[in-house]
Amino acid sequence: MGMTVGTEAEEGAMMAEINTTPLVDVMLVLLIIFLITVPVVIQVVPVELPKVANIPTTTKPENVPLSINRNCEIFWGLTRLDGVEQLRERGAAYLLAEVEAQKARGAKIELPEAHIRADKDTEFRCVGGAIFALQRAGYQKIGFISEPPLGAVTR
Repeated sequence: MGMTVGTEAEEGAMMAEINTTPLVDVMLVLLIIFLITVPVVIQVVPVELPKVANIPTTTKPENVPLSINRNCEIFWGLTRLDGVEQLRERGAAYLLAEVEAQKARGAKIELPEAHIRADKDTEFRCVGGAIFALQRAGYQKIGFISEPPLGAVTR
């Protein structure tokens, strides 16, 4: 650290210089601390996000069309269901009947899919409840039907 010693003529004058060496030392220490701790604090999980493309769905007659409106009412086709418990029961019965029909025909067993159309103002708990009920019924493929944005190109 340095110290400025003035002459006798300047003894009564105010000193206008500030010693910045301690300030620079503190700033360098803080910079080093931040450089070491920032990579530890920021944890990045490598996630590969899916590429979005509008693919037209192939509607098979055995697929289950579900609709959920903003009032949490669930519709199987055009038939209104009383809740997720009735959805689970009807879904399980339909799945069992479809598998038995495929066995009787001697065809390769393909489980039907459930396609959900939900109103944009529907709460997630309504859609999540329907998904959970379908999973409990035995459905392995559950898809969402949506409208593509205006001007979207389908391939």
